[in-house]
Amino acid sequence: MRNVSIIIPYFKKRKFIKKTIDSIKLQTYKNFEVIIVYDDEDHSDLLFLKKIQSTDNRIRLIVNKKSLGAGKSRNVGISKAKGNIIAFLDADDLWKKNKIELQLNYMIKNNLEICHTSYEILNKKNIKKKIMKAKPFENYKQLLFSCDIGLSTVMLKKKIITKTCKFPSLKTKEDFALWLLILKKDIIIGSLDKNLTKWRKLDDSLSSSVFQKLKDGYTLYSDYMKYNFLKSLWYLFLLSINSLRK
Repeated sequence: MRNVSIIIPYFKKRKFIKKTIDSIKLQTYKNFEVIIVYDDEDHSDLLFLKKIQSTDNRIRLIVNKKSLGAGKSRNVGISKAKGNIIAFLDADDLWKKNKIELQLNYMIKNNLEICHTSYEILNKKNIKKKIMKAKPFENYKQLLFSCDIGLSTVMLKKKIITKTCKFPSLKTKEDFALWLLILKKDIIIGSLDKNLTKWRKLDDSLSSSVFQKLKDGYTLYSDYMKYNFLKSLWYLFLLSINSLRK
């Protein structure tokens, strides 16, 4: 059995996916599987991904019957995962070669169920713009106003993902919602302050849509945190201010 299952939702990232997979293959930790969840009803990239899959028997490819979005695609990947540790990686991000090894050892040493790391932000020209420092979160109130956890840095025990604690049906902020749900279960999110991931900030990504972010941010507070209208708007305002500061 592969100890770590790496979940990658795929939607029109042909330009980046090979380098992303290469960064996994170069890992010093080898006991893993890669689950690529193809979430594009246009199958023009499918043959390309199958060729990548054929280069390593640890790579599995799941094709959604219809487009589900990144969050639900990750849920599909988790449900098929064989490992007891889940790692998330977006199709355009990169890992440094000792990422899994260092983070897994840190989780074991500190008896953590979930952990994130520091990461660097790359612009569309592949130039490092900023390093985001990881910090621990002991309760959901510490995270409410700013999503300071990089999705592609997170590793967690599969058992903490349940029917009521999984990625929700949001186009953006789905990861933010999950971290809050996990913290509400009194599970500490640990932090490893090592820069082990490169996150690409692309202008054409869904997460760059201001309107979509605002819409999903409000839904997160109103539907998932169960806050009233005014409280949801207030928290959305604070979230937006913190986002501009990054």
